[in-house]
Amino acid sequence: MKNYKIGLQLFSVRDEMAKDVKATLKKVKEIGYDYVEFAGYFDHSAEELRAMLDEIGLTAISVHQKVDLYLEKGQEAADFMKTLGVKYSAVPWYDKTKLAGSESWDNTVKEFAEVSKLLSDNGIQMCYHNHDFEFNTFEGKYLLDILYEVFGKGEIDPELDLCWVHYAGLNPAEYLVKYADRMEIIHFKDFACKKLGGGPVYALIGNNGKPQGGKSREETGFEFRPLGEGIQDFPAILKALEKTNVEYIIVEQDQSYDIPSLEAAAKSRAYLRTLGL
Repeated sequence: MKNYKIGLQLFSVRDEMAKDVKATLKKVKEIGYDYVEFAGYFDHSAEELRAMLDEIGLTAISVHQKVDLYLEKGQEAADFMKTLGVKYSAVPWYDKTKLAGSESWDNTVKEFAEVSKLLSDNGIQMCYHNHDFEFNTFEGKYLLDILYEVFGKGEIDPELDLCWVHYAGLNPAEYLVKYADRMEIIHFKDFACKKLGGGPVYALIGNNGKPQGGKSREETGFEFRPLGEGIQDFPAILKALEKTNVEYIIVEQDQSYDIPSLEAAAKSRAYLRTLGL
């Protein structure tokens, strides 16, 4: 098996990050994660965050960052990421009404190209993190596949979220091989649900900073779970992953219902150890 590098998407422990960033990062390291992916900076400068990471012994390998920041602040935003030390910047979510087949698609392509060039010029790889809706189709193709046809390798590369691939009704172990030579970073996420492809089951963050949308757990039976406690076949996924260029596995659990978020992150890390990771 490859020697994968294991990281945690800090959105998983955002409640703790909001209380005390440094204490949370220390705990993440103690749990056994050597890499982190930021989703928000909790009013800290890049210099402050980098100092914490260096002291604790963590590497910020990636961030989830909307394209708006790069479009608005340009080099200033890129400099923040360079100071943080990230190798990848992934679009965490994008309005599906602006993807292929929409009137806004041409403008989306233009903006994505602008951000991709800015990041590339600064030594950072632009990635795209999917949900399930990118597996809607236009002219017989998945919206996600159209994106990766328009933007080639090294322009925008996948950061596949395997939960949403599976929830959309695809076999993640089969689909991920499609981008074997374009993926270096991937999201491991486990879940349970009554029915695959049941529509949005997540609350996205609105402009007011508050969660909005998404169906209830009672309606869908959907819930996020620590790795190994849901329906994902991670042994099969790991076997398929051997065929890819993936180097970094990022653990994410969007919500933890009955146990603290850090405990859930620890359970996921312990499960990966049972798989030799």
